[in-house]
Amino acid sequence: MSAPLVLVSHALCPYVQRAAIVLAEKGVPFERRDIDLANKPDWFMKVSPLGKTPVLMVGEEAIFESAVICEYLEETALPRLHPENALQRARHRSWIEFGSALLNSIAAFYNAADETALAARAKDIRARLVQIEAELGEGEYFAGRSFSIVDAVFGPIFRYFDTFDLIGDFGFWTDLPRVRLWRVALAKRTSVAEAVRPDYPGLLDAFLLARRSALSRRMALGSPKSGAGSQS
Repeated sequence: MSAPLVLVSHALCPYVQRAAIVLAEKGVPFERRDIDLANKPDWFMKVSPLGKTPVLMVGEEAIFESAVICEYLEETALPRLHPENALQRARHRSWIEFGSALLNSIAAFYNAADETALAARAKDIRARLVQIEAELGEGEYFAGRSFSIVDAVFGPIFRYFDTFDLIGDFGFWTDLPRVRLWRVALAKRTSVAEAVRPDYPGLLDAFLLARRSALSRRMALGSPKSGAGSQS
């Protein structure tokens, strides 16, 4: 890969993080350029037809959408992060899509307008985590001992819960030993840890507080209720 790479980013975007993780795992040098999505520069709209991050600039060529970026990197740089077997590759891609659906559930959770909606959205997240628990096997990563693009997708997802768990007990993790092990292993992975800026936790707190949602009201009070949406 000879052309210089620039990852056009937003500091909080989980889709940017998955691209950054794949780049790091493959040892591909790149420049990261953060933008403000609330005040998008004109040049950004020219390279991102959907107006979203990430965009990977390969020289003068722009690649947008995180799944496409990750697949491009998989085709052009070693080591391979997808399984060799075609059926297993398809399975991994399916769970990458599942990860994107879980991100939608997380957004619904932190945007929930009241406590009733917050508990319902927490229940939705819990149900998806239970599905993941049933899919995981032995080992600390999705594919066991081998780090894959599925792991690059879920590292940023689990990062949200570092903040959520400080706000309240939403019953996400009960009886999910494999998911908890996976979460811990990903948090320790250098590529995952370094996919965000050092000020990420504070930026996420500010973002959540600005939602004016049930979750942000808990944060503002500083004395969160426990057990909303909890599952035994």
